[in-house]
Amino acid sequence: MSEPASTDEPASTGEPASTGEAASTGEPAFAAPVFLGPHQSLAERPAPISLVWSLGGRDRDLDAAVVRLAPGAGLEEHTESGFGVLLTVLAGSGELRLPAAVLALAPGALAWLPARTPRALHAGAGGLTYTTAHRRRPPAGPTAAGEPACLLPRLCPACARPAADRDARYCARCGTALDGPA
Repeated sequence: MSEPASTDEPASTGEPASTGEAASTGEPAFAAPVFLGPHQSLAERPAPISLVWSLGGRDRDLDAAVVRLAPGAGLEEHTESGFGVLLTVLAGSGELRLPAAVLALAPGALAWLPARTPRALHAGAGGLTYTTAHRRRPPAGPTAAGEPACLLPRLCPACARPAADRDARYCARCGTALDGPA
């Protein structure tokens, strides 16, 4: 059995290494596992909201990410329309705000949020680091069904406001330059 792939870049995309073709069958081999150590997934970040890591690779069947909210930062109410989301707290504290409840978050907390569940996340005084995982979305971009559900790539790094337009270059609230089209 081979060792899991490891990345030393804390903010890198987890692009699983291709293992080529299986020698005896000629069929594509499975991608290598990806491993992040605590020094990578729990590292402090300067932005209010940081995408620490996300799973990459075209052949994956899962979308997963490690997200870091700085102390006091938050993601305003949003809804995933097509997929349920599993959220697991790695470090820090905060609140998961649902229509019917506000839940305290601490390391080890796990929440299953079915599709169409409105929610907001807010970090406590020490920040909040968590993972999200759900079925893989279709390739990004407008389709007959509309835009992809996840707004994380559209969040302003300074004030966390989601860009209304997927091609926005600057935040409408604070004017911060955005990384590029989502």
